[in-house]
Amino acid sequence: MKCIEAVNDFVIKFANVNGSGSASANELFAKAIMRMGVPVAPRNIFPSNIQGLPTWYEARVCEKGYSGRRGGVDMMVAMNPQTWDADLAEIEPGGYLFYDSTRPLPASKLRSDVQVIGVPLTEITNATYTDPRQRQLFKNIIYVGALSVLLDVDAAVFEKLFAEQYKGKERLLDSNVKALHLGRDYVREHLGGRLGIRVEKRDNVGDQIFIDGNSAVGLGMVYGGATVAAWYPITPSTSVAEAFQKYCDKFRVDAVTGRQNYAIVQAEDELASIGMVVGAGWNGARAFTATSGPGISLMTEFIGLAYFAEIPVTIVDVQRGGPSTGMPTRTQQSDLFAAGYASHGDTKHVLLFPQDPHECFVHAAAALDLADRLQTPVFVMTDLDIGMNQRLCKPFAWDDSKQYDRGKVMTAEELEAGKDFGRYKDVDGDGIPWRTLPGTHATKGSYFTRGTTRDPYARYSERGPDYIYNMERLRRKFKTAANLVPQPEVRAAKQKTKFGVIYFGSTTPAMHEALEVLEEGGIHLDAMRLCAFPFPDSVPKFIAAHDKVFVVEQNCDAQMRAMLVNELEINPAQLVKVLHYDGTPITARYITRAIRDTLQPAAADSQKEAA
Repeated sequence: MKCIEAVNDFVIKFANVNGSGSASANELFAKAIMRMGVPVAPRNIFPSNIQGLPTWYEARVCEKGYSGRRGGVDMMVAMNPQTWDADLAEIEPGGYLFYDSTRPLPASKLRSDVQVIGVPLTEITNATYTDPRQRQLFKNIIYVGALSVLLDVDAAVFEKLFAEQYKGKERLLDSNVKALHLGRDYVREHLGGRLGIRVEKRDNVGDQIFIDGNSAVGLGMVYGGATVAAWYPITPSTSVAEAFQKYCDKFRVDAVTGRQNYAIVQAEDELASIGMVVGAGWNGARAFTATSGPGISLMTEFIGLAYFAEIPVTIVDVQRGGPSTGMPTRTQQSDLFAAGYASHGDTKHVLLFPQDPHECFVHAAAALDLADRLQTPVFVMTDLDIGMNQRLCKPFAWDDSKQYDRGKVMTAEELEAGKDFGRYKDVDGDGIPWRTLPGTHATKGSYFTRGTTRDPYARYSERGPDYIYNMERLRRKFKTAANLVPQPEVRAAKQKTKFGVIYFGSTTPAMHEALEVLEEGGIHLDAMRLCAFPFPDSVPKFIAAHDKVFVVEQNCDAQMRAMLVNELEINPAQLVKVLHYDGTPITARYITRAIRDTLQPAAADSQKEAA
């Protein structure tokens, strides 16, 4: 049997029982490799209950820096008997199986094309510890120690991480170091050398930071000037509000008085939370809520109110598997319709599509500016893959001289000087009216707002012409938004091609890798990453320049493709679906295979015609 051999390029997956304390040990393993200068992209795959069901931690080690899921597993750390058969089947031929060999397994439970590595973890822990909880927790550290020898990771790296984690807690430090060396000593004494896959020191991490998307959004909201957050817990968005709370406690508390310069409310439900945010936005505060698909469904009436009353609102939608309550701990990009057209009637909302935690930070802050500038709800469309998984990304940067864009806000002085104020009047041709903040002017700045029909001066009206005027103005505003939102990024192929691909959000890392693999195989594609909705003019131009354009997305109904067809009046035959929706993040292998299978028959037909 030929075993897989690779340096700094492999996928290792840990199969554990949820609630066993494995998460911290697995994260320790990933951080140690990063400390050796080798990029790692980890992903938690966990159940929707609290404890007892299977959980997995997949870490992709890749010195090239690919952070999307590759597909396939080179080494499985099989610590859960319940999932043994499925875990074993995932291993690539020539891969490695690491397991607790305290109880010998029959040959029928193994594979002949996989190298088996057994370490009697339970036996070691039982001989060393008497406390049941210690046995459970330290078994995880012992297998990390064993892996460190097998993969050639220096013990000093782990010891430094332990020292940082348990600073001032020497008892915990010593016990973890001891458990680590129990695993290392056993491998050296009984198993000999390292494996065909291993880690070598590099300097490919640089100044990148390691953070999850939800934390990045929370920090972006602080820097973007949000002072109000109202939310209701829902996986996978809960940690957005928790992060915002943490960063507000750090940055928004007056050092002298102790006054908290923010308001965070855990509401009784999603309806209450969005209602609070709409009210805060109307009063001039920068406010946001964080939720997921089911929350968006419940919020739609208030979202419609904010749209037609033209109140700045920012909504973070951390998408999860759907429909209905769906799969709360799985990822998808399935809320495009729900968010883009939320509420009854004719509504269209601004959507931002961050690709990684860095853009989660940037887009969160930008969304607050856009909401004020456009006087409308703005959605930050992340997903579970970005939101709840830590990633290496560029460090955050902020210009302290930056001024927030509050948009068209009329002052009391301007009103007193006689400036005409029609709350819903288009005076600049961009569809965006002027507004006043409550209390600006007792007689000239007040108006009555609601989500019903009105004339340009906010006077209630059921006249058809007034309704048409308002709707046409809102459409002009939406066109204005297309030039204000983050613009698409285009990646030209190395040679001229009649084929293109469109993608967005968390699909980006896998897409970048797939493009390189396809190019190496002679398939060239121009690529466009969508960063926002509405679509600017560059999008239809890109599509028109190609015979066929693949649209890669993680949902069942090809929602982005449908939006491109409907909004831009594109011929549907020109847009080829590449859909992935099993709840796991899309892989480079999946994208590559889908595009290759479509184009290679076409290439073969062209050759036949030429002959």
